Amino acid sequence: MIKFLDLHKINERFRNEIDTRIKKVLDSGWYLLGQEDKTFEQNFAQFCGVKHCIGVANGLDALNLIIKAYGFGTGDEIIVPANTYIASILAISENGCTPVFVEPDINTYNINPDLIEEKITDKTKAIMVVHLYGQAVQMDKIWYLAKKDNLKIIEDSAQAHGALYNGKRVGNLGDASGFSFYPGKNLGCMGDGGCVTTNDDELAAKVRALANYGSDRKYHHIYKGVNSRLDEIQAAILDVKLPHLDKDNARRREIAKYYRENITNPKIILPKTYGEAAHVWHVFTLRTENRDEFQRYLEDNGIQTNIHYPTPPHKQGAYKEMANHSYPISEEIHRTILSIPISPVLTDDEVKKVVEVVNGF
Repeated sequence: MIKFLDLHKINERFRNEIDTRIKKVLDSGWYLLGQEDKTFEQNFAQFCGVKHCIGVANGLDALNLIIKAYGFGTGDEIIVPANTYIASILAISENGCTPVFVEPDINTYNINPDLIEEKITDKTKAIMVVHLYGQAVQMDKIWYLAKKDNLKIIEDSAQAHGALYNGKRVGNLGDASGFSFYPGKNLGCMGDGGCVTTNDDELAAKVRALANYGSDRKYHHIYKGVNSRLDEIQAAILDVKLPHLDKDNARRREIAKYYRENITNPKIILPKTYGEAAHVWHVFTLRTENRDEFQRYLEDNGIQTNIHYPTPPHKQGAYKEMANHSYPISEEIHRTILSIPISPVLTDDEVKKVVEVVNGF
């Protein structure tokens, strides 16, 4: 069986160094907001090309804290892609804001920049761009709209660590960005973790305080904050893996290129990218009219798969007030999409077998 994602094999490559760093944390007796956190924050900020990185507990908290720090709330609207993972939308509604859905581009699966302007109202405060499946959103028109209408750009970079747009990394394409370090991400820890990146000094200070009970110093609380911190062990693990991220992403691109050049089954629609550097292939998504049958066939032939995602957000029970809304492009994607194995530890033989099996469907 070719696993969809072999996390043990991915992390085993760094076992000795991770063991050493965890022992260092244990020996220090300092487990939160310590030196490992500071070191990783500095290194990840440098990697993204930004001034600030603030470690938090997870990716949802990262987005939630950005919106909270900006003071957006009831009556405010935030534009968001209709086909994103639900966390993007939960962060908006958690702050009392209204998510305004925009359909994706059927070719890239990212928000369609040409459909955003018609959704902007006098209540719109921000555009949330989601670099879905690992591909950076095409930002030029979004930058223009944000400047024209005085809107913030919030990046959901949870799936796209290291992706580039016009030479700049995601996490540095808007006013602030939320990252997830969930174990299955291109840069993943061994538990939950996340961060906020920004060049805004004031926002960074507010996010850092909000994430620590609203405190700017011990027992001094200037905001109604929350508890959302990246612990020292997870920060140490991430800092071990960060120097290998570009190499791992290069391997993902190599596999994606092989898939795209050698999967020739006419029943299968392959993903598209507008530039190799723009995509880090967090997942490799295929589309087919017979998705469920295709998934069973792959499983029967020793290939694990996943669906990202089976149900669009507006059809989820959590957003039943939107159930009657129609987003046909999103619905088409969610109905037909299937993700096949891609990771830096897949062997060439495994990649060739995947192609062979897919072409045999």
